[in-house]
Amino acid sequence: MARATAVVLLLAALCTTTASAAVVERTFNVILSAPFFAIRRPFVASLHVLFSVKLYVRLWLQWFASRVLVNQVGGMGISQLCMNSVIYTVNQQMPGPTIEVTEGDTLVVHVINRTPYPLSMHWHGIFQLHSGWADGANMITQCPIPPSDKFTYVFTITGQEGTLWWHAHASMLRATIHGALIIKPRSGRYPFPTPHGEIPILLGEWWNRNVDDVETDGLLTGLGPAISDAFTINGSPGDLAPCGGAGMFEAEVEPGKTYLLRIVNAAVNAELFFKIAGHAFTVVAADASYTNPYDTDVVVIAPGQTVDALMTASAAPGRYYMAAHAFESKTVSNPPPFDAAMATAVLRYRGVPENGAPAAMPALPPYTDVVTTGRFYWSMTGLVRPGDPVVPKTVDHSMVVGFGLEQAACAPEQSKCQQFAVVASMNRRSFLFPDEVSLLEALFRGVPDVYSEDFPGSPPAAPAARKATSVRKVNFGDVVEVVLQNEAYSAALGAENHPIHLHGFNFFVLAQGLGRFDPKMKSTYNLVNPQVRNTVAVAAGGWTVIRFTANNPGMWFMHCHLDAHLPLGLAMVFEVLNGPAPNLLPPPPRGYPKCH
Repeated sequence: MARATAVVLLLAALCTTTASAAVVERTFNVILSAPFFAIRRPFVASLHVLFSVKLYVRLWLQWFASRVLVNQVGGMGISQLCMNSVIYTVNQQMPGPTIEVTEGDTLVVHVINRTPYPLSMHWHGIFQLHSGWADGANMITQCPIPPSDKFTYVFTITGQEGTLWWHAHASMLRATIHGALIIKPRSGRYPFPTPHGEIPILLGEWWNRNVDDVETDGLLTGLGPAISDAFTINGSPGDLAPCGGAGMFEAEVEPGKTYLLRIVNAAVNAELFFKIAGHAFTVVAADASYTNPYDTDVVVIAPGQTVDALMTASAAPGRYYMAAHAFESKTVSNPPPFDAAMATAVLRYRGVPENGAPAAMPALPPYTDVVTTGRFYWSMTGLVRPGDPVVPKTVDHSMVVGFGLEQAACAPEQSKCQQFAVVASMNRRSFLFPDEVSLLEALFRGVPDVYSEDFPGSPPAAPAARKATSVRKVNFGDVVEVVLQNEAYSAALGAENHPIHLHGFNFFVLAQGLGRFDPKMKSTYNLVNPQVRNTVAVAAGGWTVIRFTANNPGMWFMHCHLDAHLPLGLAMVFEVLNGPAPNLLPPPPRGYPKCH
């Protein structure tokens, strides 16, 4: 009762002090649910998802057939790819519920964990200014929410507009626990023509097995998780997959109208190509930062990234497939298998029968098309408007962070390991998660021996990676420049694209290239209108230069957003010290989870 009263008083205070903004409150039940989820999809004024009575009855029959499995294991029953599976979702939906807010609003989300797994919820790309406790990075900013417990995330969204997303930040559970987070401009105006409608498109990855078991097996073998069984568009692999999925996504458009596609790559371990037959795009934002208009007929998107793209319904009225498949970037001559499946959905013009002529299929780029990928990632520039942050000209910390995968001896606990295990590192430090207290609480309370402040500013001449909970300490307001150097430490493993995500900040992408970074490249930096990102795909064997201002005290995670690489150690943390008031790390909120 006291906790409920405190929340009510907090909301009242926020409403009083920010009269022009709103308090948006949501409840996330991560829980077993009925098969209604299989036919629930994002809905906007210009968007209709159509299902026949026959399909609806079939889904119920399939769910009842899987009910015994659900009762035994817990989770949620769904039939896809010719088999029944058990998954965990938020509020009976996959993707989970879309949260829509306006810049300046305060978001309050009550997360109730009814799964058997400890988990936290990360608000990917949100700055969390003075609210680092709500970032949701497991064991970095909080201990996970225990099973049968709950935690309320409260934060204000300041200075951000566009498409972000939320997802579970524990194990591979984010494969089915994720959703879009849409931030509308407070002015009500976009820096591009107002679209007729908006269509959220969440690209995902599907395993027939329990994803926690998939990750556990990957750790026991030492080789990482098995490849996925399918990709999905808004929760379904589409009608070309074996036995299809639970209701293929279909969007209805009007001829001549322009739509804003809000595209999120929620896949766990795969970069993706995305196209719509007969249609082209104009990219206008990436990672909730506006770009200069960039015309393309294909979107390339790494896990964690978002792309906002305008699409005009200018083709002949008909049915057109949306399609997505993997971009495979590994550089070894004999790469391991990857998921070569293609996910599909349908774009249908209004008035065209649902079961009319076959839909046209787009020609996706080849799986290994590095030219198309590089052109897309490297061609965009940022839209600079009056009042927008500009690239800081002076640098306080100039770092080189080399990262990649290498082979190591099997650990005793890796009972299924043969020959070698895979280890990942940044500057030869393979990140070791703390297990008794989160890094943020250790910083706030001065808990000793939880982490060291010796993360190196350049790759050391070390023969192999070592496990360490190592952070890089910077002062409030310091400008940090990082050369992200993608390494091939092992000839057998080679290199691959790594999407590097920084929590708590956007960063300017000053330059990108292949091979080894040369300091002479500084003359090529874009200091005028670079891309602004929170997740950047660093090319296999290549480099990327980022720069950001450490203007928020706390512990901020920087890691590869391929979940296969996170438990292997491809991560580090920036410790940002307090600045002058009011730039101080506040105390943890009521109900802050404790480690057990």
